[in-house]
Order: sequence, then structure tokens, then C-alpha cells
Amino acid sequence: MATRTQDQRGIPVNAAPTAAPDTGTGVFSKTRARISERTLRTDRWWIPPLFTVLGLAAFVIYATIRSYVRTAYWVPDYHYLTPFYSPCLSTSCVEGSSHFGTPLGELPEILPLGFVALPFLLGFRLTCYYYRKAYYRAVWFSPPACAVAEPHAEYTGETRLPLIIQNAHRYFFYVALVVSVINTYDAIVAFHGKTGGFGFGLGNIVLLGNVILLWAYTLSCHSCRHIAGGRLKHFSAHPVRYWFWTQVSKLNTRHMALAWTTLGTLVLTDFYVMLVASNTISDLRFID
Repeated sequence: MATRTQDQRGIPVNAAPTAAPDTGTGVFSKTRARISERTLRTDRWWIPPLFTVLGLAAFVIYATIRSYVRTAYWVPDYHYLTPFYSPCLSTSCVEGSSHFGTPLGELPEILPLGFVALPFLLGFRLTCYYYRKAYYRAVWFSPPACAVAEPHAEYTGETRLPLIIQNAHRYFFYVALVVSVINTYDAIVAFHGKTGGFGFGLGNIVLLGNVILLWAYTLSCHSCRHIAGGRLKHFSAHPVRYWFWTQVSKLNTRHMALAWTTLGTLVLTDFYVMLVASNTISDLRFID
């Protein structure tokens, strides 16, 4: 007959765990509390992880499809280019969409036209500190929620594949900076009239808003904050870096919101360019 005891709230629990072996370094190891229940929580703790999975899955599915269709990504009249295809460096790209030339020649169908930047942007997002928290809970279940036991028998942190790749976040950050510059150039080039010269339409607002938020998300990165002032011992001796560090720190408090917002603006920007490029809608022009 199992011995019974009480937790700190006075709730009876089994003294001996029955859900996992008495080995490993996870929540059921010998040094952890002897609670067999996965959690004592009574609220709907599973809702946030579920919404996270649905949100991330929706973006990944949409972005993957749009990256491979190779249609409706460039509006020649106004020079609108979707960020999913930037930079477009192949002769497979439609005329005018290659702002930096076509050094790569023809690409096989298995590669998306924006393959140069997409893997690095994916790496930047996957290794982002906020996204780690998001998919660690919703996908990796490490743990799925506070005070909810994870299903893994052992905990190895980020010392083995695939999670060891997280340590490369700062390097993905450098590439993300370059891509942000490219997206900024794309947004500036898009101020183009139908007959040439300067033009301004709703698409410019969409592209410009997206790139501003992408810059805010990129600069709010924890790696950026560390680069700005993480190694400084005396802020007074580095007033410029200290000012930059304070601004990045302010953005950093909104990193989670910016992480989700930029997913939305990327989809919105691509979808708007797709509608205009496919002649489904006409761009609302203010100056043409």
C-alpha cells in the first residue's frame, strides 16, 4: 500500500512516483519532489501552448507555400517586391525584381527564389530568445507550462543537437541586420510611379511599416543589447554606446510583441503584394 504525504498546499499526493523511472536528470530524478501527477494546476494551462503552435504553424505553412509558388511577388509598375523573395538573385526571377543583379543563374524548382536570405532569417527566428520560450513550451514540451512536468526523462539543455544550434543566435543576428538593410532598400525603391519618377501608394505604407517593425524586432534582440553594452564596465566612459544600449533595452521589453507583430506584417505585406501583382486588386495611389 503506497504511503501518502502532503505537498506545500496540503494536497495529498503519492509518495512514490509511478509515471516515470527513478533515473535521469529530468523532473522525476532522485533529487526532485516525489509527485507522480504531471501537474496540480486546475486552470487551462494548455491554451497558451496550443495557440502558440497554431500561430507558428499558420505562418510556416503560409510562408513555405508563398516562397515556392514563384508567382505574384513583383509589381513592375510600382516596384513592389515581397520580402519573401528578397533578395532575388537568380535569372529565374522576373525582370526588374533583381535589385542586386542575377549572379546565380537559373535555379531548380526545389529552391525558393529567396533562398539566399530565408535560411538565415529562419535561423534567426528559431534561435531568438523569445521564440525559444515559445516553441520550447508548445513544441518541445520543455516544459509545456509553469509547474507542468515535461515528458523528457533527461534534461541536456542546449548541449546536444538540435538545440545546440541555439548558440549560433548572435551570428544569425549579423545576417539579419544585412537582410534588414536589403528590405529597407526594397521599400525605398518602391516609391516609384507607374510612368517613372516618384510615386506613392498604399503599398508603400505597407512595405515601409513592415520594414520599420522588422528593424524594431531585430534591434530589440537580446544579442543586440549585449553587443551594445554587455561587456562595458563603465557606462560613463562610453556615452554613445550607453545611449544605444538604453534604447535597445527599451525595445527589448517589447521583444515578444514585436516577434508576433512582425510575423503578421510579413504575411500582410506579402499578401498585399500578391493581390496587386496578380491584378486581383489595384493599388490605392496617392501620388502617381
